[in-house]
Amino acid sequence: MIYEDIKNFQKQFSFRPAIENGELQGFRKFIVAGMGGSNLAADLVKILRPDLEIVVHRDYGLPEYLGEDLPAQAGTLVVLSSYSGNTEEAIDAYREAGRRNLPRVTIGADGELLALAKEDGVPYIKFPGDKIQPRVAIGWSFLALLKIIGDEKLLKDAANLAETLNPSDWEDESKKLAGELKNFTPVIYASNRNKGLSYIWKIVLNETGKVPAFANVLPELNHNEMTGFSAEGGSASGGDTHFRNFFFVLLKDNDDNPRILKRIDVLKDLYEKRGFGVEILEFRGQPLQKIFFSVVMANWTAYYLAKSRGLEPEAVPMVEEFKKLIK
Repeated sequence: MIYEDIKNFQKQFSFRPAIENGELQGFRKFIVAGMGGSNLAADLVKILRPDLEIVVHRDYGLPEYLGEDLPAQAGTLVVLSSYSGNTEEAIDAYREAGRRNLPRVTIGADGELLALAKEDGVPYIKFPGDKIQPRVAIGWSFLALLKIIGDEKLLKDAANLAETLNPSDWEDESKKLAGELKNFTPVIYASNRNKGLSYIWKIVLNETGKVPAFANVLPELNHNEMTGFSAEGGSASGGDTHFRNFFFVLLKDNDDNPRILKRIDVLKDLYEKRGFGVEILEFRGQPLQKIFFSVVMANWTAYYLAKSRGLEPEAVPMVEEFKKLIK
């Protein structure tokens, strides 16, 4: 049950990922290919390791810029991430990487990708046997990626979260936020550095919360998106009523550029003056704790948002229906 998976989220950090079927070393460039919840952790690694070139690929095949020049691709590792192991886009990327003779590694719990890796002699990391939703299994994915990039220090620090992270501490706060969001479309903002977190909020609100949700980053949105919520169309001027149906969650990281922090505060005031609901969510703790505080808050908020509307948080029936229709 997804409630228990969120409540016990910290237990994922007891996982000790092991690379099987081969070894990996010396890579500084990574293409992480995967879809949906299976590929959310890559954005978190990018926050903590901005020195690495990590491209997140959410499509069939591989990025076109790679071309066919194998020497130019030297030092690039293709990471295929699929919790089920049966995601068709990830399998397609796996085969394309093989066609180009690019080094590969797969991540997942089971399925065709792991079977292919074993058959082809490709390294892989297998998740524990517990069955949870991919979007909630982000702790396992995160640890697996740290193992792949070879960051033993971050792996050790992340392992401590099994003892220091307590999702129950933020359940009530998240439930309250879900109540504020109940009748609105959530819009999540963060700094460009933390855009991976705003995207995770969006995805979890979509899948678990069963609502449309949108994400963007500062400072870019101050040059365009916010104008769409100006007084000319907003509730403060009595304009089109559909403009009133948005609620903004601003993810505030005090380690961000001070000018970004100022923009967050000013934006809150501007939106509130125009009649919109706004909540600033301040990160807490050290870098790893801050990131997973936000991830847990997103999961709890989405869970209680679905429950408040009488919906089932765990299942994604429309996704399953869509998959059957495109076969």
